[in-house]
Amino acid sequence: MKTIGYAAHSSESDLAPFAFDRRDPRPNDVAIDILYCGVCHSDLHTARNDWGNAVYPCVPGHEIVGRVTAVGSDVTKFEVGQTVAVGCLVDSCQHCDQCHKDHEQYCREGWTGTYNGADRITGENTMGGYSTHIVVREEFVLSVPDNLDVARVAPLLCAGITTYSPMREWNVGPGSRVAVVGLGGLGHMAVKIAAAMGAHVTVLSRSPGKEKDAIDLGAEAVLISTDEAAMARAASSFDFIIDTVPVYHDLNPYLPLLDTDATLVIVGQVGPLVETHTFPLIFARKRIAGSLIGGLKETQEMLDFCGRMNILPECEMIAMGDINTAYDRMEKSDVRYRFVIDMATMPAAA
Repeated sequence: MKTIGYAAHSSESDLAPFAFDRRDPRPNDVAIDILYCGVCHSDLHTARNDWGNAVYPCVPGHEIVGRVTAVGSDVTKFEVGQTVAVGCLVDSCQHCDQCHKDHEQYCREGWTGTYNGADRITGENTMGGYSTHIVVREEFVLSVPDNLDVARVAPLLCAGITTYSPMREWNVGPGSRVAVVGLGGLGHMAVKIAAAMGAHVTVLSRSPGKEKDAIDLGAEAVLISTDEAAMARAASSFDFIIDTVPVYHDLNPYLPLLDTDATLVIVGQVGPLVETHTFPLIFARKRIAGSLIGGLKETQEMLDFCGRMNILPECEMIAMGDINTAYDRMEKSDVRYRFVIDMATMPAAA
């Protein structure tokens, strides 16, 4: 299947139009015309090889919404014309203990990323959603609730599930005292989802400038992390802290805010952090944990929850040709709060 995408050809190059062939659908595959694709910080990290594992040419994009154009002979859950979604995973072994628990993101044999992954059958590098079409195994395709605006759904496939999953794992619900560190693409979804779960939500910010946005998104309070007196008063105030900051930073100011048996979950930074003092952890049985996206069952649960609660990310729609400018802006945190590419703007030929 002839496909037009935007690809990085090296860590230094801008993304540019790129023609390639998608495979013909296998018996268990779904072929999809891509309508919208979200822009994730992981796309930028991979395109620029910040994690040292990029394979070029690289077509990023793992927040995908589209329309089914064909299904393989064994497909039973989807039909032509249906609006569907694809997230960060397109395959896993399907037989290990983690896959059987619906935790495909922790597959013992390694999951296959929507881009920059190795196809489990051919070994070819996977190409993501900055493209006109995609072909995905049925088990990794998701249904989109009919009431949600399809132009804004895409970021739920990464930012949504990345924040929803740890909240479900640590039982956030009515009365939970939740703090959100960082009010970007992940953080703003964490606020919306936690509030919809019935939690009392506080945004932790370095400056008071985000207070109005935080309240508008559903937070009930803002705590300025540079205000030492306010931070001291907030000691032991939270049952759960979700840290969405995507760069090197210090956890130590946040640990005293956790109550006994409470958890701080890291979902943003992939890599080193400032050395952490263990005293608050040991003397009040506090925890630092990590969480990676979510499995397919939980991702569908998240989409259905967002459908029931009418939760959508705040998005800025861009044309495909503006992706390099969007990357530059994203590095400067100049987006409120997630870019989404309208694939109708993809050039007809590369």
